[in-house]
Amino acid sequence: MDPIEAENLLRQTALRGAGLIVAGLIGVMPGALASTPSTSLQIPLGLDTYMPIPAENLLTRQKVTLGKMLFSERLLSRDRNLSCTSCHDPRIVFTDGRPVSRGVAGREGTRNAPTLINRGYGVSFFWDGRARRLEEQVIQPIENPNELDLTLAEAVSRLRDKRIYRKLFQRTFNRQVEEQDLAFALASYVRTILSGNSPYDRYLSGERDALSVQAEKGMQIFRGKGNCTACHLGPGLTDERFHNTGVAWRNDRLLDEGRFEVTGKLEHRGAFKTPTLREIDRTAPYMHDGSLDSLEEVIEFYSHGGNPNPYLDSEVRPIDLTEDEKINLLAFLRAQRGVVQDGLRVGTK
Repeated sequence: MDPIEAENLLRQTALRGAGLIVAGLIGVMPGALASTPSTSLQIPLGLDTYMPIPAENLLTRQKVTLGKMLFSERLLSRDRNLSCTSCHDPRIVFTDGRPVSRGVAGREGTRNAPTLINRGYGVSFFWDGRARRLEEQVIQPIENPNELDLTLAEAVSRLRDKRIYRKLFQRTFNRQVEEQDLAFALASYVRTILSGNSPYDRYLSGERDALSVQAEKGMQIFRGKGNCTACHLGPGLTDERFHNTGVAWRNDRLLDEGRFEVTGKLEHRGAFKTPTLREIDRTAPYMHDGSLDSLEEVIEFYSHGGNPNPYLDSEVRPIDLTEDEKINLLAFLRAQRGVVQDGLRVGTK
């Protein structure tokens, strides 16, 4: 962001104050002070109207504005060439289109960069669930040597050296730049990244011609023979839990321990968090390692029952979809494309 645009944002936040428009409904976790300015977002059709927000980090326009700036800030990478948007590009639904993410000096990670849409509803974060709160998740990529490779102390120091950030953090948090507030601002912005109002959402709301005939048939497969709802359910089309589908197992060899690295439980070897299916046709490649290039390949993978291994989830088994069923299921998955919005859609009271 150039200095003039940043200065304009600074003036806007000073004028608008801390309130956000209430449209839809955003709830707060128990313990929030009644005197705290009420805050909300425009919740698109299909999403839960209640989003859990920690009492210590209530949404404000100032936090969202600051968080959006930080999300694109290259100062937060070791070589000053990358930002959060490098792996979570808003133009491609907050993903990067690569099999695995690429950090400073071209270093490759081991996992695919998942979309950030609707993560405000999340109960676990990262493919292995190693973070329990969004405030934890947003700062780990800064410190990861294969991502932005910068200590939080260095990040804070760099931000304190910039006049615009000194002023914005002071006005937003009433103190100089601190590590906690860096996390609070980034998490606040990520909570505004939402996707809803898809043809499927409109169909469920009563618009019966929102789905094509093929997509409607695909929905029946999704709910029935395909057993997709065993893991992909609710407004987010994910159970936020961890499953071994065999993706990490090749030729009886485990390539990534997955959730096991966090819990140490044998049943979690090769298990990964269920991704959302919203915007799924725009977030290729697929799976935790980006090993499947297309939705057609994903459907084929599950039709065959995944990759066999000692810890394969009991819900994953051969379903032998016909060619017509595969086509219909694909149409239904494509009907999950909706309207993606972020902090720019947040307004003042």
